[in-house]
Amino acid sequence: DHYNDYIEKLLSRGDAYYAMETPEELSAMRDRARAEKRAFKYPRPNPLPTVEAGRAARAAGREVSVRFKMPERDIVVHDRVLGEVRTARAELEDFVIQKSDGWPTYHFACVVDDELMKITHVLRGQEHLMNTPKHVALQGALGFSTPVYGHMPLIFNLDGSKMSKRDKEKALAKGLTPPEIDVHDFRAAGYLPEALLNFVSLLGWSTGSDREQISLDETVAAFSVERIGKTNAKFDRDKLVAFNTNWAARLPAERLVAALRDFATVNGLPLASASDDTLAHLLRANEGFRTFKDVADKSAFLFADDEGVAYDAKAVDKVLAKNDGAGFGVLQDALTELEGVPDWTAGALESWMKRTCESRGMGLGAVAQPLRVAVTGSTVSPPIYDTLVLLGRSRTLKRVRRALALRN
Repeated sequence: DHYNDYIEKLLSRGDAYYAMETPEELSAMRDRARAEKRAFKYPRPNPLPTVEAGRAARAAGREVSVRFKMPERDIVVHDRVLGEVRTARAELEDFVIQKSDGWPTYHFACVVDDELMKITHVLRGQEHLMNTPKHVALQGALGFSTPVYGHMPLIFNLDGSKMSKRDKEKALAKGLTPPEIDVHDFRAAGYLPEALLNFVSLLGWSTGSDREQISLDETVAAFSVERIGKTNAKFDRDKLVAFNTNWAARLPAERLVAALRDFATVNGLPLASASDDTLAHLLRANEGFRTFKDVADKSAFLFADDEGVAYDAKAVDKVLAKNDGAGFGVLQDALTELEGVPDWTAGALESWMKRTCESRGMGLGAVAQPLRVAVTGSTVSPPIYDTLVLLGRSRTLKRVRRALALRN
C-alpha cells in the first residue's frame, strides 16, 4: 500500500533502516538506562544493517522494525502560537516508523495522511509539541510540504490538574459526583450549546476586546491564531454557569423551549412530554436559572401523581404543623376560598392572596408557604402563583385536601 511505498523510498535513500534488536534486547537497554538514572535514548547501530539483511531477517521470521534516521541537525518548528521552537539534535532519537508486523506507526501514518489530504494547518494541544520535530524531519526526508503548526494551551481544572476523562473515574472512586467532561455530559447537565461553545472558545483565546458573550458566528468572524494564548487555561465551572444564565436571558423563548425539551428527552424526564406553552411558562417562572436541571428539579411536582406527592417531613413540621398546626389552618381556609376564585390566573390568584393576607393581618409567606408545601411537598418551587396556575384548580384543590389529611 502507499505507506509501504514511502517506507521503501526512505530505506532506499538511507533515511531509514531495519532495526534488528529483539524486544528482550530493547528491554535490557531500557533497564540499564533506569539503573544508571538516565533517560533512555535508542542508540543508532554502527554500522547500520543493510536493507538486504533486514529483509532476510524478516523473511526468517524475526521481529524487525523500521526506524527513521534523524538528520544530524537541530529541528526547528515555526509555531504560530509559541514562535520558533528549536529541538537540539542531542535530544532526538531514531524512532520506529514501521512496526515488526508491517503496520505503520502513528507518527508515520500521520505525516503521510496529512500530505495526501493536503492538510495546510495543524492546530492541536501543546502535549503534541514533542511529536512535531519528528513529523517535520519526516516531511523533509519525504519531500512533503510542512503544514502551519500551532500548539494551543491545555485546559486545566481549578486545582491545577489537567482536565481529563479520567477525572470522572477518580470522582466515582471517591464516591463523589463525577464532573462533566464529555459534550454529552454538559448536554445532560442542562447547559445551552450556545453557552458552552462561547465559554470553550475563550479557553486559551481572547476576542481582542472586553466583550465575552459572543455567538458562534461572531467567534468565527473574530478568530485569529495570533490571539491564542501560550499559557494553560483554567476551566472555571462557576463562570460557565454564569455564561449559561446570561445566554438563557438572551435567547428567544422558542429556542429555550426547544433546548429544555431536548434536555428533558436526553434525561428521560416526564417534562419532555409537556406542551410548548407549559415549558415556556416554566422557563418564565424560573427566570435567572443556572441550568435546565434547576428548571426540571423545581418542576418535578407538576408531573407527580396527585395522590403520590412525596411530602418532606421537615417541611410539614416546620410550615404546617408548627404553632399548633397554624399552617393546616391556613390550608383549611384556603381550600374554600380557592374554589371561589373566578379566574385561575396568576393575576387573580395574586389578588386573592393579598386580600386574604390583609384581612388576617398576615404576611404573604404565611399563606404562600403552606400552599407550596401542600401542592409540591417541598418549600422550593417556582413562584406560588405560577405553581398554582401550572397545576390548575382541580389538581391544586386535590393536593390541598391530601395535605390536610396529614393532620391526622
